[in-house]
Amino acid sequence: MTLADQLNALAGMPVADLRTQWRSLQGTEPPRVRTDLLRHLLGHALQEKAIGGLRSSQGQALRRIAAGKEAVILKPGLRLVRQWNGRTVTVTVLEDGFLWEERTWRSLSAIARAVTGAHWSGPRFFGLVDHG
Repeated sequence: MTLADQLNALAGMPVADLRTQWRSLQGTEPPRVRTDLLRHLLGHALQEKAIGGLRSSQGQALRRIAAGKEAVILKPGLRLVRQWNGRTVTVTVLEDGFLWEERTWRSLSAIARAVTGAHWSGPRFFGLVDHG
């Protein structure tokens, strides 16, 4: 049976058969979800088995994104602006660092430290990552 045939068969399969298929394919008890979602999950599992799944690094990246912890990619020319104690701090992203007050800095954290006088995560200071 081809992958397309297997996927098409899911559409008319009763829930008891879907659960049996899940146990056979995954080796675990099926999740307690709506029947249409179980069909979708089984379809995904069948495709992953036939075609291959994500690499471990891709799965980790997706989990970081879902958790809001994925790093933002800063392209040269991007300007970051932050208000601090009544002062506007504007930083321009360069190929090899950051431009602030006519000086090139190696990191946003160094700029945040110079602005505040305290240790800060530069990405956090400029609002690039969640504060939680």
